[in-house]
Amino acid sequence: MEHELWFTAILNKVLSGPVTLLLTSLGLAPQDAAHPIPNYVAMEIFVILVILAGVLFLRRRLSVESPGKFQHAMEIVVEFTRDMNAEIIGHGSERYICMIGTLGVFVALCNLLGLIPTFETPTANIQVTLGCALAAFIYYNFQGLRQHGVFGYLKHLCGPMLAIAIIMFPIELISNVGRLLSLSVRLYANMLVGDILEQVFTGMVPIFVPTIFMALHLFVSLLQAYIFMLLPAIYISMAVAEEH
Repeated sequence: MEHELWFTAILNKVLSGPVTLLLTSLGLAPQDAAHPIPNYVAMEIFVILVILAGVLFLRRRLSVESPGKFQHAMEIVVEFTRDMNAEIIGHGSERYICMIGTLGVFVALCNLLGLIPTFETPTANIQVTLGCALAAFIYYNFQGLRQHGVFGYLKHLCGPMLAIAIIMFPIELISNVGRLLSLSVRLYANMLVGDILEQVFTGMVPIFVPTIFMALHLFVSLLQAYIFMLLPAIYISMAVAEEH
């Protein structure tokens, strides 16, 4: 059994009954009914609570005349997402700002959480990164269906010529599944390896070395969050593109 973090212990103490009942009703009965919530799920919940708290805090203090530092920071995130979407997706990219921006913020906070003592990096677990990748996968395919309609989107996946549709359609399907795996495995592998290296070298040389690996963890966390925004934006642009 994995070491239970303090926040996980609180959640299990408060929610173990309802969570166990829900999982059992779905045929997914936990091995330990008293501790059904694993650390990585608890860390995700913590990040979601932080985001919700930030949204409520910002909503109460929004100001045009004298915006605070937090509002400035969030405006930078929104502007960055808007510019990236406009460059990659083009016309109509504004509608995707919320999804792409939220994905970026969520992944960034999950990546950075491991820098805080008594917490862990939830994105060092494949279940978390696969869930994020699945959300992006469903979203960009939904936008493709929304843009072209069911038959139009299927035609979009068949390539520019009907003659090669029998070849292109399976390739496009495999490519879509590959994107799902690529998104999830890339983030998972980078964060897992980063955590392992940090633990190993910090254990060997506990002075000065931890600072280097914490800085590396910070850089990799932000880079991977950016990639997790960039790739779904590219996939959306491909899904909604009009054929000429």
